[in-house]
Amino acid sequence: MSFDLQPHLKGELIELRPLTPEDWDDLFAVASDPFIWEQHPESDRYKEDVFRTFFKEALESGGAFVVIDKKTQQIIGSTRFYGYDPVKSEIEIGWTFLARKYWGGRYNLEMKELLLAHAFEFVETVFFLVGQNNIRSQKAMEKIGAIRNGLVKRAYGNHPPHVSVKYVIKKPRKD
Repeated sequence: MSFDLQPHLKGELIELRPLTPEDWDDLFAVASDPFIWEQHPESDRYKEDVFRTFFKEALESGGAFVVIDKKTQQIIGSTRFYGYDPVKSEIEIGWTFLARKYWGGRYNLEMKELLLAHAFEFVETVFFLVGQNNIRSQKAMEKIGAIRNGLVKRAYGNHPPHVSVKYVIKKPRKD
């Protein structure tokens, strides 16, 4: 069975569905908040030209989602699967952002639980790369049980490479 990088996933609070070109306006409306990107290596992603590159790459990745608040049916963010490696049995979850009013609650946790449950049908390891100075996202990773696993360099958009903290979650063992 091959890894479906864009399933439609539904939880109690949110649903994740594949990103489409028609999502531009609603997703940019969320992403245009500079505070979301304040600690991110690409801190100018709230600007339309920078976000256009992000959006184009998200569509091209074949693994990007919009996050929808089930109660309001509004797009509240985005996330994606990236870099599936069947030989290493791993995939990355990343490029995640949520509107500020959804921070610190159960929304990010539910999103990650949905993505992890799907990923672990196909891989043994999921990893996340978080900007070295993005303390908010590092805390969010630790809150969901991810384990810090070193530093790596990654380039975002048209910016020079930045150091990111690698976090890992292994597939739970069935006893």
